[in-house]
Amino acid sequence: METRVTHVNEEESEDSGAAPYGNFINYYTFNPPENRLSLIPQTLLENIRPGSERVLMLDVGCNSGDLSVALYKHLLQEEAPGSDLSKREVHLLGFDLDRDLILRAQNSNPFPQNVQFIPLDITDDAESRAVLGSYLGRFGCPRFQLCTCFAVTMWVHLNHGDAAFLSLLSRLASLCEFLLLEAQPWKCYRSAARRLRRLGRSDFDHFKTLKIRGDMARQARKHLEKQCSMELVLSFGNTAWDRSLLLFKRR
Repeated sequence: METRVTHVNEEESEDSGAAPYGNFINYYTFNPPENRLSLIPQTLLENIRPGSERVLMLDVGCNSGDLSVALYKHLLQEEAPGSDLSKREVHLLGFDLDRDLILRAQNSNPFPQNVQFIPLDITDDAESRAVLGSYLGRFGCPRFQLCTCFAVTMWVHLNHGDAAFLSLLSRLASLCEFLLLEAQPWKCYRSAARRLRRLGRSDFDHFKTLKIRGDMARQARKHLEKQCSMELVLSFGNTAWDRSLLLFKRR
């Protein structure tokens, strides 16, 4: 699949609207799903869960659901009759803190029996544990087989600080067997801060006091491997915006 290259950064786009939590109303017009899907093999589920009859996927910070649905189709469209994957139930749960975006996702969802969208804030630990635990309980599973977290870590970091950044990574690790993570690089932090100031908004509460800086993908990997019993098993390369897609596995 050919990558559609865009030269617009979501933290700098003038027509993307004020979105201090990354909840851009037109996100997929300037970062379409194929920018990531072109790097993700269609055989991913078959490779990470061979022989499993059911696969549960979680998409954290799904926005309006375009990428969630596209990923679901991407991972299932190559299944062959009689293959292990064709015999599986594959369910995807996407959530975002923006209720308007979730309503759009729900209204445009072409796979309501297998793909579900709900409003949820991952930084609300008690509620997220209860809601996600209830969802997993419906299937009798202790955790999701695959969790995806695309371009979310920065927004949690900027709005809630260093401890919340590490807590997010720990929470994601506890929820899944495999984690596909895209952490925004530090240059995006600076762009997001500049953009808020340009729009006349208050600066992020924690931007100037963050101690976790620099290579954010490396920082995330360090925490996941040293504190969360996960290991990096594969890098799918960098997106058109030069962001790494890293696949981690529970040890």
